[in-house]
Amino acid sequence: MTFDDIVYLMRKGAEKVGFSDRLKFDCGADGMIHLSPDGVTLADEPADCTIRISTENLTKLIKGELNPMTGVMMGKLKVSGNPAVAMKLAALLKG
Repeated sequence: MTFDDIVYLMRKGAEKVGFSDRLKFDCGADGMIHLSPDGVTLADEPADCTIRISTENLTKLIKGELNPMTGVMMGKLKVSGNPAVAMKLAALLKG
């Protein structure tokens, strides 16, 4: 799955579910994905929660091949800010 594929899926999920908080994925050199009540953008804007993750591991997370808690414990993703916002991500990805 490419970075563009991930952005497409998140936009599709956000349209169906809606997202009331601000969550940012920092995928390093691949870019940023910012989710907010206004939609999904590729801007580096302030967020309630930031998840630092590689595009490869974000793909695994979306496909259900990477458990979020295991990912944190193994250092495959880092959560900063309000972790409760990150917990809402499951509903968005199922959308």
